Amino acid sequence: MVDALPSLAFLGAGSMGGAILQGVVASGVPVEGGIVATNRSRAKADALASLPGVTSIALEENPDGNTDAASAARIVLVGVKPAMVRDLLREIAPSLRDDAIVVSLAAGVTLGTFADALGAGAHAVRSMPNTPATVGRAVTGIAAGASATAEDMALVRALFETVGAVIEVPEAQIDPLSTVSGSGPAYVYVLIEELTKAAKGMGFSTADARLMAEQTFIGAAALLQASGDDPAELRRRVTSPKGTTERAVAVLQEARLDDVFARATAAALARAKELAAG
Repeated sequence: MVDALPSLAFLGAGSMGGAILQGVVASGVPVEGGIVATNRSRAKADALASLPGVTSIALEENPDGNTDAASAARIVLVGVKPAMVRDLLREIAPSLRDDAIVVSLAAGVTLGTFADALGAGAHAVRSMPNTPATVGRAVTGIAAGASATAEDMALVRALFETVGAVIEVPEAQIDPLSTVSGSGPAYVYVLIEELTKAAKGMGFSTADARLMAEQTFIGAAALLQASGDDPAELRRRVTSPKGTTERAVAVLQEARLDDVFARATAAALARAKELAAG
């Protein structure tokens, strides 16, 4: 982990931007020059105002908040809704520092959009984090724009490594990556929800059912990380021949989970392409 990060601006510190911001603060890595965050409403701005080292701006009170924030930051993270990105980029373009690195957090918005709005020489990076950034366990994909330098990428990698793991990919792989790690937490939560329902169906209280399901997923993931073993190997260790787990896993395999996940990720990728097309 780096000793310090340069000044940061989060323009649109909503769900994803807010998760990254909170993760950076929680990491304890100093941010030289501080962090500025913008949100449209005072209520959303107040939710971040108590974080140490963060200046939180409500745009309804300070309409120039985005340009003010962008002008002071080395790394500018764009976290507004995809449909709002182009207008925001045009708004901040005249205010950006010469050495500014503009990082997209917006799903489906291409680096071409950033080049069109900021100029071909802009130092732009496209990223796809996920919400476990809040607890320092994100997976973030990053892709370099045409004018992004090795130093730019090293700084952006260092930023996202404060909140988890980083994978550097060509831009063409960002949308496929988003269908796995970007949307992936939701898939895990769906599985936990369904296992909880199954436990309740066998007579367990809601509290006990949640404890069993949630802690089983948390514990299994912790064992996977600690052991370094392949998930298939860990599954085999739990699955005694002709035992109860073997019978249960057979039912899951009969349900063609491979096909379910292939179709789910394909649907997510199709939607990402729709968003990119506007």
